[in-house]
Amino acid sequence: MAIPFKRMGRKDPREVDGVVKYHPQLVTQGQSVDLDKLAYTMKEKSSLSLGDIQSVLTNLVEAMRAALFDGKSVNIRDFGVFSLSATTLGADTKEECTMKNIRSVNINFRPSSSVRPNLTSTRAGEKIEFLDLDAPKKKKTEGGDPGDEGGGDSGGGNGDGGGEAPDPAA
Repeated sequence: MAIPFKRMGRKDPREVDGVVKYHPQLVTQGQSVDLDKLAYTMKEKSSLSLGDIQSVLTNLVEAMRAALFDGKSVNIRDFGVFSLSATTLGADTKEECTMKNIRSVNINFRPSSSVRPNLTSTRAGEKIEFLDLDAPKKKKTEGGDPGDEGGGDSGGGNGDGGGEAPDPAA
């Protein structure tokens, strides 16, 4: 599956007369995956029941929350580290700097290198592919995938070149 993106024009806000430059912006589509969907996916790859996995995931969330609220970071090996940070107001003196200066608390996540996206990977399970949502759509009679501008294999096939060969007379 490819990660969809669209092209967005932006000016550099630091430059008064900055020119618009276009940047790819990743697009999240559909509903987010919740704990139940994750549990179902995990059930398909293990011998545990759906209820067992749901219970473990629910307890993981509760235990992580308790550890974070106790001032600890949570390191999940081969996934990443969760920690808290705060948005605060500055104070002129040390005595004026109190908990009232904390405006919000955020949860940070630092992924481990094993889950960090790698754009240069050549391994099938690790390769990230992108789908240009703004690319001109090809007609179904031309064949090919929508958004594929003839730029090579999308990685979804099995390499046998399935389908019909184009008519050389056309």
